[in-house]
Amino acid sequence: MRYVSTRGGAEPRDFEGVLLAGLAEDGGLFVPETWPELSAAEWRALRGLDYPALAARLIARFTGPALPEAELLPLCQAAYAGFAHPAVVPLVQLGPHLFVQELFHGPTLAFKDLALQLVGRLFEASLAKRGGEIAIVGATSGDTGSAAIAACAGRARIRIAILHPDGRTSEVQRRQMTTVLAPNVTNIAVAGSFDDCQDLVKAMFADTPFREAVHLAAVNSINWARIAAQIPYYAAAALALGAPDREIVFAVPTGNFGNVLAAWAARRMGLPVTRLIVGSNQNDILARFLAANDMSRRAVVPSLSPSMDIQVSSNFERLLFELLDRDPRATAAAMQQFRAAGQMPVPDAAWRRATALFAGHAVDDAATLAEIRRVEASSGYLVDPHTAVGMAAARALSPQGIQTVVAATAHPAKFPDAIEAAVGRRPPLPSHLADLYDRDEHYVRLPAELGRIEAVVRSASLRNAA
Repeated sequence: MRYVSTRGGAEPRDFEGVLLAGLAEDGGLFVPETWPELSAAEWRALRGLDYPALAARLIARFTGPALPEAELLPLCQAAYAGFAHPAVVPLVQLGPHLFVQELFHGPTLAFKDLALQLVGRLFEASLAKRGGEIAIVGATSGDTGSAAIAACAGRARIRIAILHPDGRTSEVQRRQMTTVLAPNVTNIAVAGSFDDCQDLVKAMFADTPFREAVHLAAVNSINWARIAAQIPYYAAAALALGAPDREIVFAVPTGNFGNVLAAWAARRMGLPVTRLIVGSNQNDILARFLAANDMSRRAVVPSLSPSMDIQVSSNFERLLFELLDRDPRATAAAMQQFRAAGQMPVPDAAWRRATALFAGHAVDDAATLAEIRRVEASSGYLVDPHTAVGMAAARALSPQGIQTVVAATAHPAKFPDAIEAAVGRRPPLPSHLADLYDRDEHYVRLPAELGRIEAVVRSASLRNAA
């Protein structure tokens, strides 16, 4: 299994090379050179596997000989051993054809744990074979940072620095990052939006001398390993509901496009996914694109679903590459124009190809609160504001009579203010986080200036290396 850049200017790599590189040198994202596909019989043979075994079986299709299934399995078993539910990603039925898949039973109560608990171990296994250390730098809109820190804190060969937009995460999200006292962890609050944080991370990867000096690695979903590790839970849901012999619809609250891209990848591997519903908040660039081919950047508006407060959905580039018939020149040109002018030219034929599978729906904060209340009143089930966006999108766009699964991306206790505003009570944190508000916080506030950020990352790398 080899990987190529969406922009065509980087040497192909194997899985370990992509894992450690993160972003391609040409600014593109790595994608499989060819997509693995499973027959209907092969999908049926996966029924009954527990989640770690299913994950190892599917991810091995992307790791190839660099990391065979026999080596992946114990890593997957260790990654998911600490999850709070024995099924890891359980389905809960809310209606005749409506389910939620709970993706929040990991240590930081968000779906990012499913990928990052494994990716942290993949980094460690690869570094143990190759030697050396890495400096992971990531941007977070709220959940990636805490999940990445939980996965990497205390690991001897890894230093990790996370950039979050100052004042634009929930207090629980921030504290889950800033109260971790491991010496290899650095938190940076950036004056700006998530898009500013993401741009800074990409700029660090584009700064070749800096990248090489600190041995930079990526933990955001620009790293293909993140996407590969998210595919299994879509497979788990589909198989539980009768795939490959029954069609399925997924509704996914989406900001950076990585989570729904993993669902697309599961379909590309042969699962009968008939529609992918993209839920957006008022930062609705993806919904506008799917409705009217309007991929134009606007100012980020803070919302009750902060993990989706994004106007530059990095993983869309991977889908764009496929929609443009894997033409790296066309992909690079479209991305360059988007960066320069804030608007992406997507040919009409490519847009229509996207809308044949994807549909988008956007809701504002008032509608998000109304959806939390509606779900709780109708079923007694409490959803966080991101899942509420996905639920509203599913209600608006899901075809009749087909099993629909809404990705429940975070525990409601991560967003107590929004939940209280919707239903009048604050959900308690699980016991392992019960004292979170009493823990000391440690982070540095910085402007969105590349030189200042790089200096802190470099200093932390040198300090931890010493």
